[in-house]
Amino acid sequence: MTRQAQGQVRRSQVITTWGPGALLDLPSHSVIVGGLETWPKAADLEEIVEPRLAGKLQAATSVPNPKLYGPPADSSAPWEATLGIGVYRFPLWFVVQEEDGEGRERSRRLVHRKALDDKGRYDGRQVVPTRFVRACQRGHVDDLDWWSFVHGPDDPCKRQLWLDERGTGGDLGDLSVRCACGQQRGMHEAADPDLNALGGCSGKRPWLGPHAGEPCGMPSRLLIRTATNSYFPQVVSVLSLPQRESAVEDVVRQLWDRLQIADDANALAVLKKLPGLTTSLAPFSDAEILEAVKAIKMGTSDERPVKLVELEAILAVPEGYSDDVPIDRDFHARRLPPGVWRRSARSEPVESVIQVHRLREVLALAGFTRFEAVTPDIDGEYDTDVQLGQLALEPQWFPAVENRGEGIFVQLNGGAVAAWLKREPVKERLNLLAEGHDKWLERRKRKRAFPGGPYILLHTLSHLLLQSLSMRCGYPASSIRERIYADSAGGHYGILLYTGSPDAEGTLGGLVQEARNIEQHLEQALRQGALCSNDPVCAQYLPGESLEERWLHGAACHGCTLVAETSCEMRNDYLDRALVVPVLGVPDAAFFDSVE
Repeated sequence: MTRQAQGQVRRSQVITTWGPGALLDLPSHSVIVGGLETWPKAADLEEIVEPRLAGKLQAATSVPNPKLYGPPADSSAPWEATLGIGVYRFPLWFVVQEEDGEGRERSRRLVHRKALDDKGRYDGRQVVPTRFVRACQRGHVDDLDWWSFVHGPDDPCKRQLWLDERGTGGDLGDLSVRCACGQQRGMHEAADPDLNALGGCSGKRPWLGPHAGEPCGMPSRLLIRTATNSYFPQVVSVLSLPQRESAVEDVVRQLWDRLQIADDANALAVLKKLPGLTTSLAPFSDAEILEAVKAIKMGTSDERPVKLVELEAILAVPEGYSDDVPIDRDFHARRLPPGVWRRSARSEPVESVIQVHRLREVLALAGFTRFEAVTPDIDGEYDTDVQLGQLALEPQWFPAVENRGEGIFVQLNGGAVAAWLKREPVKERLNLLAEGHDKWLERRKRKRAFPGGPYILLHTLSHLLLQSLSMRCGYPASSIRERIYADSAGGHYGILLYTGSPDAEGTLGGLVQEARNIEQHLEQALRQGALCSNDPVCAQYLPGESLEERWLHGAACHGCTLVAETSCEMRNDYLDRALVVPVLGVPDAAFFDSVE
């Protein structure tokens, strides 16, 4: 394992990009980021307190009472010890930079790390790590067994290997591996899953140490270690919002010695006459207190989806402006009076606009995948069939980071959404989208419920609004993120567009002030969504009949609706302009009227 300081990444990147198990190129080495055992001791890290997120991680990973700690901070003070995260050298096979290795055809030796001298050279020549490794869908990763790839698993030949390259493009069809015995094999065969040229997965987990392998029977797949599909972090995030249930539960726990016998309203009425209880319980109703007592006795907690709790808290904010002094440094929001932002009938489907002046978002890394990303469902929860990649041999805590910032919440009228869903053209359009969703499930061999029309409507509108807001709020579109709230059972639908930073107490207020101009942004968003530069191809795209295997898209492409993946909570899936505004060929499935 590399011990000396080799490079730096931002603390937030440890959660979102370069967490344990990620393949990383440092200035002088190719490495794999080590597991949590290589981190500093928990006592040297900053603890991040967010009980609701810790509870969700416990439910998803079965780690009992997990804690959250931030990545080690870099100190510029020379007298302070440098705290960092350990990495392991990976891969262990290298390509020798031959002196005559220039031109359209060249041969370079493949050598193992054991063949290098103490300066990391081979016979005085520079070497570079090979860009090919093998991995499986469970996250295991290992070097290729190059001799077995060339000769087959039963041939004992271990002579010198060469990587022959024709052309300068680096395409797999131009590469072949040759042994000194004369046997050779094209690298394109390693990428063919039907040939199973790389054999079964070795089960190795080099980020947890050289002896941390586990049994695995999945087939190995070729992986380019610098490719974007080599590491997909599985991040769980929550907003730190006031929860009345938590407040009453905290008070009840403090007074538990006396309140534990409160089985009904009569018993509670007697107990409230005791000294000290009347004042402490005054902010809460008898029903809330009795419900908290019952929950503590049964050992239950708030197990509702992450977003449902957040939506309830956001919708409960009072009407007003930002001139009152915020008490909570983590959350401060006010519902704008309609007269401030509503100026025409265009915004009638919008029920309310809320300025979120302060918010705190906590993100925790729960695991990772390779080859294909796994995203939470529309409620912010990971499906039960998702296997979270292991961050440690025996995980007891999770890396996390907190962002503070601002945002805008736009709530659609629940009655208008319900009426829209009853229209026959809308039902027909949703059936087409569901057909593409089913084909995606069949190809991926996954189980996931179709998110439904309200979510796709909100998600697409969110992307269109985000692009409009970024033109005037002072933040680039890639730094604005979304959270979509589709509570069909309660009839509440909303979009939170927000920005945040881990390096400051908040942001500058440019985004939150655009809430007053939301009607103008809505008009711009609808105008942009009505016509795409790729129409009519984009507008008339049918996901169920896709030859491109874009089964989760309707009328959506990079010319109109897709945004940076750092902004989107669904990795740009489940989008369709036709559900938001009339488009070419689909004039009657839109929630909003046409834009003149």
